[in-house]
Amino acid sequence: MISLRCIGRSVPRQIPSAIPHLPRRCLSTVRKSSLLQQSWRGASRPSYLAFSTSRAVREQEGQVDQELSAKLESELQVERDTRDSDTLPSPLQGFLDSCPFKLEDKPGQEEVALTRKFGDESIRITFSIADLNNMDQDDADQLGEDPALSDEEAADAAATNAQSGGGNTKGSINQGRTKGGNFAVAPEDSIAPSDRAEGSYEDPSTGEAEQEPSFPARLNVLITKAGKGALQLEVMAQDGEVLIENVYYFKKPELADAKTAELDWSRRNLYTGPPFGNLDEDLQILLERYLNERGIDTALALWVPEYIDWKEQREYLTWLSNVKTFVDA
Repeated sequence: MISLRCIGRSVPRQIPSAIPHLPRRCLSTVRKSSLLQQSWRGASRPSYLAFSTSRAVREQEGQVDQELSAKLESELQVERDTRDSDTLPSPLQGFLDSCPFKLEDKPGQEEVALTRKFGDESIRITFSIADLNNMDQDDADQLGEDPALSDEEAADAAATNAQSGGGNTKGSINQGRTKGGNFAVAPEDSIAPSDRAEGSYEDPSTGEAEQEPSFPARLNVLITKAGKGALQLEVMAQDGEVLIENVYYFKKPELADAKTAELDWSRRNLYTGPPFGNLDEDLQILLERYLNERGIDTALALWVPEYIDWKEQREYLTWLSNVKTFVDA
């Protein structure tokens, strides 16, 4: 037993000494690439950087830049020639000097505001020059209608309505008791357009000279009282008339001018009042007098469209200059 155990213990020790030592291969961490891989890598390596900013790889400069810049300069020159100066014209400035409103106009922005105090009320009127640019083509054609067409229509109406007698006949002159009655007005007896005052046209129905119609300007009138809510009126100003379209009441003044999505969502389910046209006629008249008493009257309705036109021309000139500077850069 002892001899077998001794033999078993000595066998493991003798086996390693009997195996000859073989040379170990050095394991390198870098793999040697084949000739095919080396040739492929050499062919795929770019000869220049992919995002190089050198002139050799830049795109050619625009071919229309100079022509566009020249056209912008031409438009700028035309606008400068048609405008007297950058200062506010005296009629527009005269209104601001005599009215109780304070003007808030920031260059580069479409919206203009007029503010004032009336007792314990804070009144803010806002309008935008976008109304001039957003006019429908039909409205623009109507405003730009040639007054000569009205003259021809008036002449035709005068010839049609002419009659031999009566002192109250339209289109007749020289009232008298002659047998033939009054004489009909001939087309050449009408006042020629060149002899009329500038900016006026003749009303075919009355034959009287009137001012050219102005474009409709939308006013947002906000009247607030501390702790008592706000009254908001949507008004149209045109040809010296103040036309109320809607009247809203809000317990929270911030809902009248909702500038966040949350406030806008909060006001959607509120009952703010019926359409203005559904109100009693006497109530409509009193609301119009209510605005007139606070300075929202004929003078304001005449001033706003003129100021919008002046501001739009000024902003357009600045836009042309900015675009030209960008193109030339």
